[in-house]
Amino acid sequence: MFFKRNRILKSSGIMTVILLVTGIAAFAQQPQMAEEAFKNIQLLKGVPVDQFMDIMGFFSASTNLNCIDCHGEAAGGGWEHYADETPMKAKARKMMLMVQNLNKDSFGGARFVTCYTCHRGDRRPQVDPSLAIQYGEPTIDPNLVEITRQAAGAPSADQVFDKYIQALGGSRGLAGLTSFVAKGTYNGYDTEFEDMPIEVYAKGPDHRTTVIHFRSGDSITTFDGHSGWISEADKPVPLIQLTGGEVDGAKVDAVVAFPAGLKQVRATWLVGTTQIDDRDVIVAQGTSGGQQPVKLYFDKDSGLLVRQVRYVQLPVGRVPTQMDYNDYRDVAGVKMPFKVVATWVDGRSTTKLTEVQTNVPIDAAKFAKPSPGAKPAAR
Repeated sequence: MFFKRNRILKSSGIMTVILLVTGIAAFAQQPQMAEEAFKNIQLLKGVPVDQFMDIMGFFSASTNLNCIDCHGEAAGGGWEHYADETPMKAKARKMMLMVQNLNKDSFGGARFVTCYTCHRGDRRPQVDPSLAIQYGEPTIDPNLVEITRQAAGAPSADQVFDKYIQALGGSRGLAGLTSFVAKGTYNGYDTEFEDMPIEVYAKGPDHRTTVIHFRSGDSITTFDGHSGWISEADKPVPLIQLTGGEVDGAKVDAVVAFPAGLKQVRATWLVGTTQIDDRDVIVAQGTSGGQQPVKLYFDKDSGLLVRQVRYVQLPVGRVPTQMDYNDYRDVAGVKMPFKVVATWVDGRSTTKLTEVQTNVPIDAAKFAKPSPGAKPAAR
C-alpha cells in the first residue's frame, strides 16, 4: 500500500511540476497587452500591442490623419506625450462607441460598419453625392476583388500554382533551395526614404528573419515557423510579439520564399481575374476556417507572383497588407524577386536585394526570439 501511495505521490508531484512548467512557459509566451505597454488606454484594453498599432493605422487610413493630428503637437517631441489627453482622442472614443452600438443594435453585433465605412479616407465624412464619381471613369482596386466562386474560364488552382512553380525554375530546382542569405537596401517612411542596409535570412520551409540597420539601431523581424517578434531600437515597445493575423502574415511571407509550400498556407483556393496597372492577372484567393483570406496575384503571361494581399482582423475592422514582387532574377537556377514593396496602413517600404547566397548554413539562433531593441533616446 505504501509503495502504491508513494508512486501516487511521486506521480502527483511530477504532474504538478509539469503543469507548473507548462504554465510558466505559456505565461512567458503571452503577448503584452496595450494597457501594459501604454498609458491612458481606456477602450482598447486586452488588445495585444501589435494589434493595437494596427488599430492606430486603421484610424489613420480611415480619416487620413497622422499621429500628431490626434496625439497633439507635443507627441512630436517624445513618446511619453502620446499618452496626453486631447480633444481628438475623446472624440475618437465617442465615435468608437457609436459604431460599436450601431453594429450591436442593427446588425446583431456583426461588424458591418467601421470608421472607414463613412470616412473613406477623409477627416469629415462626405454627405453630398459626388457627380465626379457618379459620372467619371470607374476605378478598380484589384485588392477589393473578392473571389467567392471559381470564375468561368479561369484556370484551376492547381494549374495556377503549377505554372508559378515552372516559372520559378521547376519543382526540382525549388526542391534544391533549402536556405538563403541576402543583402540589400531598405527605405520607407521610417527612414525618410533614405536607403539603409538590410539582411534577409531564410530557411525552408518557413523560417525568416530580416535585419534592418537603422541609424538608431537594428530593427529585427523574426519568424521561427510558429512564433514571430519585432525588435526595434528607439521605440516605446522595444520587443513586440506577433499575434493573430500578424503572425499568420509572417508565416505567409516566410513560405513565399520557398514557394513549393505556398498552396498549403490555405485549405481552399478559388481563382478569378483582374488587372494591376493595366496588366491582366490571375487572382487565387485562399481561405481556411478561422483564418483571414490570402489573395495571390499572378501575371497572366509569365505566371510569376506579382502581389500578395493578406488581412488582420481587429476589434474595429480589418486591415490589409500588400506585398508587390518585382525584378525577378535567376539565382542558382531559381527565380527570385529582387524588389519587394510592402504597403500597409502604417506605411510603405521598398526592399532591393543586391546579392543572394543560396544553401548556406544558418545558425538556428538567427530565428530565435530577438533581444529587445535599445531604449528610446531622450528627446
